[in-house]
Amino acid sequence: MIDHLSQKVIQPLFCLSGSYQRVVRLIGTAFCGVIFCICISSCSDTKTVLTFWVMGSEGEFVSQLLPEFERIHPGIKVKLEQLPWSAAHEKLLTAYAGDALPDMAQIGNSWIPEMGALNALEALTPYTEKSDTVKLDDFFNGILETNRLGSELFGIPWYIDTRLLFYRRDLLEQAGYDHPPATWDEWRKMFAAISKKWDGVRMGILLPVNEFEPLLALSLQQAGELLRDDARYANFTGPGFSSSLAFYTEIFSKGYARNLSNNQISNVWDEFAKGSFIFYISGPWNVGEFKRRMPAHLKDAWSTAALPGPNGPSASTAGGASMVIFNNAKHKKEAWALIEYLSRTDIQLRFHELTGNMPPRRSIWQEPSLANDIHAKAFRDQLDRVKAAPKVPQWERIVNEMQLTASKIVFAQEKNLKFDVKNYQNELDATVNGWLEKRRWMLEQHVVKNP
Repeated sequence: MIDHLSQKVIQPLFCLSGSYQRVVRLIGTAFCGVIFCICISSCSDTKTVLTFWVMGSEGEFVSQLLPEFERIHPGIKVKLEQLPWSAAHEKLLTAYAGDALPDMAQIGNSWIPEMGALNALEALTPYTEKSDTVKLDDFFNGILETNRLGSELFGIPWYIDTRLLFYRRDLLEQAGYDHPPATWDEWRKMFAAISKKWDGVRMGILLPVNEFEPLLALSLQQAGELLRDDARYANFTGPGFSSSLAFYTEIFSKGYARNLSNNQISNVWDEFAKGSFIFYISGPWNVGEFKRRMPAHLKDAWSTAALPGPNGPSASTAGGASMVIFNNAKHKKEAWALIEYLSRTDIQLRFHELTGNMPPRRSIWQEPSLANDIHAKAFRDQLDRVKAAPKVPQWERIVNEMQLTASKIVFAQEKNLKFDVKNYQNELDATVNGWLEKRRWMLEQHVVKNP
């Protein structure tokens, strides 16, 4: 074709030039390049570009799983954007306001009520009802519940976390106990034994006063709700929260924990290795961190255990991240295909191996890499007893105010100030009730079912 073109069109233009053959070759090569680029552009244009926002380090790891998805779905190209967790929430809200949300995203499951109230999320129940891959009965119930608003499902759990005990088994044995606590009363006895043996040199527990998760976990163990009347009103003066707050502040008043924020602790892993504290409430990411950071001679000196409750092993927080499709997504079918792929048990196991994140499906925990991990076993036990926090858009603001109230009491105790715990609780109720005023109005007007 090129030779024929050169004879008919190009050759007459260069008939007086001795460089005719060289020019023909150059033009012919350029022509082929143009045709090739047009072909590639045309082929690329036929692909659907699926936009996917991912938070934190998960973006680095999920990118390793996408080539296989694109091979299975040759008509889809995934455009991945990695966001830092510190900026993700604000960027999502900004994108919503500017009608610039992606097709799908990873979001913290505590954000689902807020995004649901904005009507930003696609309901996924119709998708799951037709799916042979996303088997809802295989997911941990408490985690799945965080993705529901009313009877509708708006997210699919991608990875999960909960809080439980990390403890120095060797030091606890030196204090006279060969097992972790199962109840609050047993925990109290262990704290007292630790205090007696080391006279304050070692803390019974590291309990940073600016972290709300430990107090929230203790509060979720109570029968009473933190927000009452369909989350219309605060219930922090109720007997449930009163009990958990009393136990939490007792730990400080008796010297089993110190009034410290996590910013005042130089390195939690080094301090754990030094034996500065015996117990620590944390999440699954620290399993890998302690395995890597603990000295070799202490690799068997620590362990994990389910969180003790008032009357035995009890509830804890239902955390993690979920995959959602946005209401205005251009490529919902393709987004669901990616959610199904990332929900496959083999892919979730691979994701766990890459990240150390805990998988949300029970069947995956039967795999040897998890089933034979002594530190993961406690998480498997705890995951059957996780409990969703109240599902209101204001929850993160509320739970931080709850922790601030507790830290005020701890400070007052430490300084021997005169105070009334009930006054603090009343102030907390009044503050939160003010934040929930709009919710009450909306529910009274029947504007939304679960704002």
